[in-house]
Amino acid sequence: MRANAIDRRLAKALAAAALLLPTAGAAQQLPAPGETPYTRALAAGYKAAFLCSGLFVAGRTQAQVEAEELIGIYPELEPLIPSLPAKVDSAARTVSVAFDDALPPRIAVWRPLLGCATLPIGADAAAARRVPRLTTLGGGPQDNLPWPMGDIGATAPARGDQAALDKAVAAAFDRQSYGADTDTTAVIVLQDGRIVAEHYRDGFGKNIAQRTWSVAKSMAGTLIGHAAQEGLLDPTAPAPIPEWQAPGDPRAAITTDMLLRMASGLHSDSAGNRTDALYFGGTTVTEQAPGWPLEATPMRRFRYANNDIVLAVRGLRATLGDARMLSYPYMLFRRLGMTRTVAETDWQGNFILSSQVWTTARDLARFGLLYAQDGMWQGERVLPAGWTAYVRNPAGPQPAEGAGYGATFWLFGEAQGLPAGSYAAQGNRGQYVMIVPDRNTVVVRLGLENTKARFAIDRFTADILATLTAPDTGE
Repeated sequence: MRANAIDRRLAKALAAAALLLPTAGAAQQLPAPGETPYTRALAAGYKAAFLCSGLFVAGRTQAQVEAEELIGIYPELEPLIPSLPAKVDSAARTVSVAFDDALPPRIAVWRPLLGCATLPIGADAAAARRVPRLTTLGGGPQDNLPWPMGDIGATAPARGDQAALDKAVAAAFDRQSYGADTDTTAVIVLQDGRIVAEHYRDGFGKNIAQRTWSVAKSMAGTLIGHAAQEGLLDPTAPAPIPEWQAPGDPRAAITTDMLLRMASGLHSDSAGNRTDALYFGGTTVTEQAPGWPLEATPMRRFRYANNDIVLAVRGLRATLGDARMLSYPYMLFRRLGMTRTVAETDWQGNFILSSQVWTTARDLARFGLLYAQDGMWQGERVLPAGWTAYVRNPAGPQPAEGAGYGATFWLFGEAQGLPAGSYAAQGNRGQYVMIVPDRNTVVVRLGLENTKARFAIDRFTADILATLTAPDTGE
């Protein structure tokens, strides 16, 4: 009887294994040269994630997303996209993309406030019902409130040459003046806290959200700053990463400040700004980011890395607890009137605040305004006194060339033809929030160019400033 039981278990195991073998249908989808089953899974996850967010967060059409969001960024994945069929379930708010006849499709699921989460490879549709959801915050955009909490009274005439300002803004959309093949979708200029110029490309508008890419890193730094203001976290203390607390782990000495400055010394598996397994593969922050070892002494090397930022936010989650963390970014967004900003999580509820935030140009203008006002908002301090100086202080190791780096913000000045102390949140595909404190000016520029094009935000900002009258300091 015992032998028969073993035989039956063996037969069941063999039958289960057979389900993972290629079927006749799958055999017709053999990988092309250079293609692997994993790259097909990543490409399917990429398509599912961007379609989900583009449709259900930004409100764009599937044709628009496929034509503009799924090109020009991941050249090794994008040739696969047309061959991977997508199924959109508008009722369930899911996007499924088939990639292998023997495995479930890659699935991304939308949730109120939290946007889309990508399920792990091999997960079926039932798993979509188990992703974290946020149901404790009610309400939505309140556009009928006065600016900056709403849109009433948001605009004002420029102090300067309005015609020249409008001409400079228009030039940003001609795909040539500030860089060949650039593709501007939105520009907003704030002067003295009000919108003095605003323009959108066809297909976009003030309520259309776009992916921030790495502008989200500056949002992560702001979230850390807000937590510091509330006495919840000290950026100069060792980062409270639970996975680093075993006795003898040298990473336990890495501070949150080191992470914000891209100076952790941690290894990563690519140039530092590619985290495909996290973004498209369905792995989670806690699975992916904490495990990398040290390869350099902290604060001795600048290495731009998504992992450093998601680790800083991981520490904040460990400090606040899972339930509070899930709503914490939204409490800040709502306080700033950023009611159309959506920060997305992995399928276990970790915010991926290295790039996966969707927001509008006006919400980014509000974000820039917080910094232009030295961390004050509606008469209350949101960020610690001195925080705006902290984020633009090049206290850590610096990039080898180009703009400098502070704490989640890029540093500009006279070397780039701008006033000293200018700084910017910036992200892939030409997303910028440039803050020029000496001129009380914020420039927001959003775009959709491919990785080979570069929008000259320094030259554009200089041209904008040339049209505006400098503040009267009374000196």
